[in-house]
Amino acid sequence: MAKKYLGMSILILLLIVTGCTPNQKDKTEVIQNTEEEEGETVIIPSLQLDETYYRTLFPYKESASRGLVVSNLYTKYDMKEVELGLFRISQTEFSPDKYLFQEGQYLDKKTISSWLARSSQTKEGLNPSDEGLTGEEKALKAPVYVTHIVEQNYLEVVDKKARLAGVSVGVSLNSIYYYQKEQYGATFEQPLTQEQIKKNGERIAAEIVNRMRQIEGLEEVPIVVGLFEQNSRNAIVPGSYFQYSVASKGANLSDWKPVDEEYIMFPSTDAEKKYRELNTIFSNFKQDVGIYFSNYTSVIGRGYFRDQQLQKLTIEIPIQFYGTAEVIGFTQQLAVLLKNHFPAEMSVEIQVTSLDGAEALLVKEAGEEDAFVHIYNQ
Repeated sequence: MAKKYLGMSILILLLIVTGCTPNQKDKTEVIQNTEEEEGETVIIPSLQLDETYYRTLFPYKESASRGLVVSNLYTKYDMKEVELGLFRISQTEFSPDKYLFQEGQYLDKKTISSWLARSSQTKEGLNPSDEGLTGEEKALKAPVYVTHIVEQNYLEVVDKKARLAGVSVGVSLNSIYYYQKEQYGATFEQPLTQEQIKKNGERIAAEIVNRMRQIEGLEEVPIVVGLFEQNSRNAIVPGSYFQYSVASKGANLSDWKPVDEEYIMFPSTDAEKKYRELNTIFSNFKQDVGIYFSNYTSVIGRGYFRDQQLQKLTIEIPIQFYGTAEVIGFTQQLAVLLKNHFPAEMSVEIQVTSLDGAEALLVKEAGEEDAFVHIYNQ
């Protein structure tokens, strides 16, 4: 019997920031501090799904820069990870047990767009001037370093009022600068060195904090800044944060702390070099999928590693099946292969999709032998 599982990727971000949907029996009314003369009555869910999920305020306030991430980042994978990764960094400074989450309310679209420009375009531009430079000269002498800035707010409740207690900022940095030698010409790539990314990321982060200290309401609060290395345009795995720093109350950034996170595609040469055993396990799984069902399109794995230890393996299988019976049979066999190939201590999620959308979801949590299975529209 198929079990419904609410671990779908489309819900992960929502669950992290909401914790739980409030009902009439489980809610707490507070007065949120605002710049208005009268405070706004809001609701905080009294339930929390687990210690890694932040509770948030209702009605939900959208980011002041909503929509920019779509235009500023190359892939859907980076769009998601630049926020999720910042959540993980924020948890080191703002415990979900104590703090509430709210999307960024201080850096609006106009401000961020101005900061992301070149200094020759706006006086606030954080990227280097390209005045007088050709396309290739820009790539060598003045590439665009920062591509996006994401803000997250963390609140605490004091005397029945929710007040800003800290801010986290994610600074997305190019790993490759794309340019054209002539208008409408071919696009070329200029990889940026790790030294370039790190040096300019730290410089830009320090300036961002300095500017945020000039914004009313941010003069004294702690500010956490993470540096995110964006992946290439054609990548099917996201980039990752590689370090972060904290500006304590009223201060500037202190020492930078490394973040040991990465995403690896399976199977791949990179996976074979770094995680040979897991790459072999995945390759055998993929081979068996092909034996049982020869008309599948591909099997793509994305492993999330922290401190060089696998945290979760997500597998996408796009299919070209036409009948419901085929989908059911395929999903059942996947459940068997999942159990046979992957160790019980491994966390694995399989997403089966077609041109019509999601078809099936299989999730095996670490420590479990059998997967939760959901076949959509059944």
